[in-house]
Amino acid sequence: MNLFANIRAVVINALNEMSKEGTLPEGLDLSNVTVEPPRDPLHGDMATNAAMVLAKPAGAKPRDLAEALAAKLRDEPRVSSAEVAGPGFLNLRLEASVWGDVARAALKAGADFGRADLGKGLKVNVEYVSANPTGPMHVGHTRGAIFGDALCSLLDFAGYDVTREYYINDGGAQVDVLARSAYERYREACGQEPEIREGLYPGDYLIPVGQALKDKYGDSLLDKGEQYWLEDIREFATEAMMEMIRGDLASLGVKMDVFYSEKSLYGTGQIEGALKRLEDLGLIYEGVLEPPKGKLPEDWEEREQTLFKSTLFGDDVDRPVKKSDGSWTYFAPDIAYHWTKVERGYDMLIDVFGADHGGYVKRMKAAVAALSDRRVPLDIKLIQLVKLFKNGEPFKMSKRAGTFVTLRDVVEQAGADVTRFHMLTRKNDAALDFDFDKVLEQSKDNPVFYVQYAHARVCSVLRKARDAGWDLNDAKLAEVDIMLDDAAQQVLARKIAEWPRLVEIAARANEPHRVAFFLYELASDLHSLWNRGNDKPELRFFQEGDEAATAARIALARATAVVISAGLGILGVTPAEEMR
Repeated sequence: MNLFANIRAVVINALNEMSKEGTLPEGLDLSNVTVEPPRDPLHGDMATNAAMVLAKPAGAKPRDLAEALAAKLRDEPRVSSAEVAGPGFLNLRLEASVWGDVARAALKAGADFGRADLGKGLKVNVEYVSANPTGPMHVGHTRGAIFGDALCSLLDFAGYDVTREYYINDGGAQVDVLARSAYERYREACGQEPEIREGLYPGDYLIPVGQALKDKYGDSLLDKGEQYWLEDIREFATEAMMEMIRGDLASLGVKMDVFYSEKSLYGTGQIEGALKRLEDLGLIYEGVLEPPKGKLPEDWEEREQTLFKSTLFGDDVDRPVKKSDGSWTYFAPDIAYHWTKVERGYDMLIDVFGADHGGYVKRMKAAVAALSDRRVPLDIKLIQLVKLFKNGEPFKMSKRAGTFVTLRDVVEQAGADVTRFHMLTRKNDAALDFDFDKVLEQSKDNPVFYVQYAHARVCSVLRKARDAGWDLNDAKLAEVDIMLDDAAQQVLARKIAEWPRLVEIAARANEPHRVAFFLYELASDLHSLWNRGNDKPELRFFQEGDEAATAARIALARATAVVISAGLGILGVTPAEEMR
């Protein structure tokens, strides 16, 4: 039940009737007509912009149009009043019984309440994390992993067919560095002094890899040139790192559907094939780029390269795909990789990148637009940095990792649920502070605790009811007369009614943080009603001697928990049944 969509349908039907009657001209575009919560709740339950967006094309005054529409809407049984405000906004108030119906709908639908068909089964590929397989995941990867995973769950909830994908960057020079670093740990396992020279990975996490290499090869690789061992150790170490990364992801509850290897693109003709497609479209040429802005002539070496005409698709400059020495640029395999996504039949692509990839956005969007004849949209979400604090001070780096705080460091200290929720309390492109003390404190200022506490409070109500002999289940609660005669009860029900609308808005924008914001607001309304019961006994969930009122309030509380549980499920957080 999407109440806002239902009332919008009522508005659209009224507008169509006005067209038939001649009050409005036929054929008006009604797509921009919205029904949404008013900015000020005192103005009503819903507001529509219909008169404001239709007045000009209809050749009418907004306020006159709003008055005519208001007269129509007053005949709708669920609308108790329709009032024109300002130059032509229309505020609606709904009958009190509507809010009981919302709670009833949530109880009947259960975990599926708010689930949408917005996606209509479209296939979406979401690529996220994609950390280099050279070590454990760090805190920056943590935020990207959580964001990507929650986004996938949100899109699934909104009716898309979602694939979670990890792109293994195992085709570049960094995996050769990994192999050389692992070889030094192999030498160490064989009793020799490792030479962790500058440029190698110094973390202790490679010590077990060195031991595993010794177990496999004995001392047969000692004092051999890297031409004898580089390829084998590169493959061995890369798989060891991927096994570590899979474990890191599992500690957060993240499970990928696809791990796609960059290395698989090399020597298979896939890079050449993707670029051939662009060439056939007349988008590849040999040329010389202008020097980058801010570069002095003596800093710039003019050289001919193979270029992609990305400027035809909104990029700032054309981009090289092959260097003057004939080797591929980093961009070339990325083009080929995204071409595989198009060929695999995805209708939409989403990439989750670190903030340092901001300069990559336009060129990648240009490549996908060209490869798919602009059929497949690509959205790129940039994840800003996370700053860690503990005891009021910046959190120190991990010795085991060598140079950074690992994902495991964060999860072990804060827990997966707390980590996941808190990482979604800011929009992805805003910097985020993660204070280990604050994310674990029990206060309203801690959104994780505040939302979990709301769910736990409802669970305590249900336990008390069962202890009192009530036979409770959602189906039975949905049958009771859910009377909501107090303003605080109606506020809570109104917020529940916003959930299906919020799901669609968040999914359209690819913004799962909106779910976390909504849950905090919903929890606040539940806590407010609970606290009002401390001052006004008639608002408490249990009313001695009044089973009807008690049943109605328990039903409202349970409906709230249904939405909190669904929202936390999207975020990948387990709802708390009691606080400890």
